[in-house]
Amino acid sequence: MSRTQRRMEKKQARLVQEAVRHGQHGSAGAERWHGDVRLNEAGSQTNLGNALRENGRLSEAIACYRRAIGLKPDLAEAHSNLGNALQEQGRADEAVPCLLTALRLKPDYAHAHNNLGNAYKDQGHLEKAAACYRTAIGLAPDYAHAHNNLGNTLWEQGHLDEAGACFRTAVRLMPDYAHARSNLGSALEEQGLLEEAASSLRAAIEIAPGYAHAHNNLANVLRRHRRLHEAVACYAKALEIQPDHAEAHFSLGTALLAQGHLAAGWAEYEWRWKTLQMAPLRRDVAQPQWRGEAAAGQTLLMHAEQGFGDTLQFCRYAGLAAARGLRVVMQVQAPLVRLLRTLPGIDRVVGPGEDLPAFDLHCPMLSMPLALGTTVETIPSAASYLRADETQAAAWRERLAASDIGGLRVGLVWAGDAGSHSPTQAATDRRRSLPPALLAPLIGLPGLRFFSLQKLGAAAPVDLPVSDFMAEMGDFADTAALVANLDLVISVDTAVAHLASALGKPVWLLDRYDACWRWLDGRRDSPWYPALRLYRQQSPGDWVGVLAAVARDLEALRKVCHPSPGR
Repeated sequence: MSRTQRRMEKKQARLVQEAVRHGQHGSAGAERWHGDVRLNEAGSQTNLGNALRENGRLSEAIACYRRAIGLKPDLAEAHSNLGNALQEQGRADEAVPCLLTALRLKPDYAHAHNNLGNAYKDQGHLEKAAACYRTAIGLAPDYAHAHNNLGNTLWEQGHLDEAGACFRTAVRLMPDYAHARSNLGSALEEQGLLEEAASSLRAAIEIAPGYAHAHNNLANVLRRHRRLHEAVACYAKALEIQPDHAEAHFSLGTALLAQGHLAAGWAEYEWRWKTLQMAPLRRDVAQPQWRGEAAAGQTLLMHAEQGFGDTLQFCRYAGLAAARGLRVVMQVQAPLVRLLRTLPGIDRVVGPGEDLPAFDLHCPMLSMPLALGTTVETIPSAASYLRADETQAAAWRERLAASDIGGLRVGLVWAGDAGSHSPTQAATDRRRSLPPALLAPLIGLPGLRFFSLQKLGAAAPVDLPVSDFMAEMGDFADTAALVANLDLVISVDTAVAHLASALGKPVWLLDRYDACWRWLDGRRDSPWYPALRLYRQQSPGDWVGVLAAVARDLEALRKVCHPSPGR
């Protein structure tokens, strides 16, 4: 524990002892202590509330603030602190009127503007929150907490550079502000400045060793460095400090999965439903979640929960559930409905918003591996488990044959979903996607015909000879019919890679340095897809090295499939 922290804790303890001693006298005692002045009694109640709030005793603090307001209704500090305590209890709707009252009484009250920003942020009104923090900073430029809070809001709005600048200012103003140093570390991580990020987070931990979130954030940085064992230790430390830290549990789960420790990883992965990102997406249904227990004859609703790629990867579990005697109904994203009706063992596939048949049990799709006890050795890895519509595939076969120039047909995907709705997902997509111009060394190889399978994102440069029929693709079944006529798909880590793999096509996956957990650390193959080969960056952002390796292997494949004359 640092000297600064020990000094703060001793000061806090003295304040609590003094405030409680004074508050225990009640109104009459406090008036004797301060003289017969209701302002002083109201101030005493406010101070007692502050001490109680600092110690997490929010309900008692709220009662003190209300007593203070009853004694002196125009005491702006009591209204502001009441609003702050209500906001900390998750009662932002009640907090806002209290804070507006404080500002009506004292318009230049910087702390009340900051507290109002916190309440607005909790309500999801980010523009209003940012305006409040800026007003607070305008009134008190050295107000470190307002700079930090503004940074958090800008982060949620996707303005990562501006957020980082706010965190830097907060740290400059208050060097021992652990929260701001931790936030700065996360911002630096998203900017790819991993060494600086780790340094900032270690400084936060030195200031506040018991700050679980900083340990979690440091683990995230170590994971970006592919130092998984150290990351797991940091997640464990965060959970030792705060056992209910949902983000640390969830991230620990993905780190364990990446290491191949699937049994422990699936269990921790269930904590996703308590994270800020996933909690709003959890389905509220009366039926119990299936955990793998015997349930022959009952109807199981398997439902999609994340992206298209996740659904394509984990829909395979429908057949395993059906083999246990369950009737399986699946609800998935609309563009996948038609394709997933080709799954064996499934009774019905419906899209979002469609009427569901009666069901007895439900299971989120990525909870199926836990329910069925999946390990690396027992991953259901059929060569293919989806198929294209035969009529559509035949139509593409004739169409491509009419314009064929010979050679291998290769599909290309260079970008994923930009994820603009989430700054973290957007940052991940920037790392997994690549500029299509970098594909030129591949497309320049002779004896190959390339097809764009890129539905969204940047189009291929006009000077790259890539056939593009994606404007005709209405859903994944349409894309599957085209892919069925290709010899190979080369793709970044996105849904089409899962689609082609599920169809049994060879897939060469262009993978970022900090790979997704599902591809497992240190492997070139995938136990999920027998025909998939991984080409992983050896340093962050090194697509040139990845594509050079792909070009060598593609040339070798071309020579095997179409040897030169006389050989």
